[in-house]
Amino acid sequence: MKKYFSALVLLNLVIVFLQAQEITIPKPHQLKWHEAEMGAVFHYDLHVFDGIRYGQGNNRINPMEDYNIFNPTELNTDQWVLAAKAAGCRFAILTATHETGFGLWQSDVNPYCLKAVKWRDGKGDIVRDFVNSCRKYGIQPGIYIGIRWNSLLGIHNFKAEGEGDFAQNRQAWYKRLCEKMVTELCTRYGDLFMIWFDGGADDPRGEGPDVEPIVNRYQPNCLFYHNVDRADIRWGGSETGTVEYPCWSTFPTLSSHNKSLESSEKQLFLLKHGDKDGKYWVPAMADTPLRGANGRHEWFWEPDDENNVYPLDELMDKYEKSVGRNATLVLGLTPDTTGLIPTGDVQRLKEMGDEINHRFSTPIATVNGNKKVLNLRLGKRQPVNYCIIQENICYGERIRKYKIEAKVDGKWRQVCSGESVGHKRIAKFAPVQATELRLTLTEVAATPDIIIFSAYFVSQ
Repeated sequence: MKKYFSALVLLNLVIVFLQAQEITIPKPHQLKWHEAEMGAVFHYDLHVFDGIRYGQGNNRINPMEDYNIFNPTELNTDQWVLAAKAAGCRFAILTATHETGFGLWQSDVNPYCLKAVKWRDGKGDIVRDFVNSCRKYGIQPGIYIGIRWNSLLGIHNFKAEGEGDFAQNRQAWYKRLCEKMVTELCTRYGDLFMIWFDGGADDPRGEGPDVEPIVNRYQPNCLFYHNVDRADIRWGGSETGTVEYPCWSTFPTLSSHNKSLESSEKQLFLLKHGDKDGKYWVPAMADTPLRGANGRHEWFWEPDDENNVYPLDELMDKYEKSVGRNATLVLGLTPDTTGLIPTGDVQRLKEMGDEINHRFSTPIATVNGNKKVLNLRLGKRQPVNYCIIQENICYGERIRKYKIEAKVDGKWRQVCSGESVGHKRIAKFAPVQATELRLTLTEVAATPDIIIFSAYFVSQ
């Protein structure tokens, strides 16, 4: 009997081990992405100073007439970072270069940079200031590099304008320039949270530069986003600050923009939802500019947009439909011509951070465990309308389906159900007066590891 029991235990252990082997898990630097939950991307470029509204089509084609319009008289990256931190952001990204090709650092390879302007006698380095401010206030710094477009050099969608040897030589030169700029940015500013290539870095075997080996060599622990071969995260399919549900962290290919998917009808669906059986960990990003209300959608500061900051209730809806759906929310913030985040934007960011804390910092009750059924006793009969579930994603996404029931007047009543959980699932339901909640995992891929099941009441 003892031998039979020991053999059964061993068999169960083998089954659990085999299950675990089949489940995709994140790399350590990808865990930082989930743990951050929220970040900011700061867009800043020459056209902020031209006094007209940004037009992407024109900006990608027409070089700026006078780069000395760049003159932010009060620039303060401490103020930028503190504004993001007040909202709850744990990382921040700066556009070191964007569609004009102008660089916000002291580049030795790209003369079209802060060395060329009169501002700060040509000695300014906003990338340096920004990274220093991030570290000063405990925010993880990252850098965004735009190489897909360069209006000064006539680069359109990675391709040098023109035909024949002239264009081919410029194409080869531009690829080398991009690689040298990436090397500068990877080696001068310490450890970085992310290197983000706007629109990707294309195919290194084609018109794109070979930047991934550079990042791997000099920033081995940072997130790489992205080229046709690799994406450590994926765009969530829209710039609304939300993702669809369910939203799985796994994906069928190592890059979310692999050319094998470009022609697939399922491409956008996969970006929005992921693939629960995907072999690669490529979690979702939900990005949106803060100034996106009233039909506007501005990543850069432009005149007359002060009233187009999203209202608080819309920002909280985005938070619940991004962070609450297993994605990381990235807010686009916009320094103005003075070099500061406008006062109204700063106030709204603080309101958002305060509201997140108000809603979710103090649960009514919480529990954890490795069982398929977890009971959460509320201590007394009281209103509840939110639950948060988190699983230990170090072991992958094991929860496939769940339901939540509330004990109301001594009887169990289902209040909600769902599929993906991942790092965090915020489940909202109609308020009930309950004494107890019950989480039941109706489908799992392996033994679950629930690190948080908590209840809240948020008055609307």
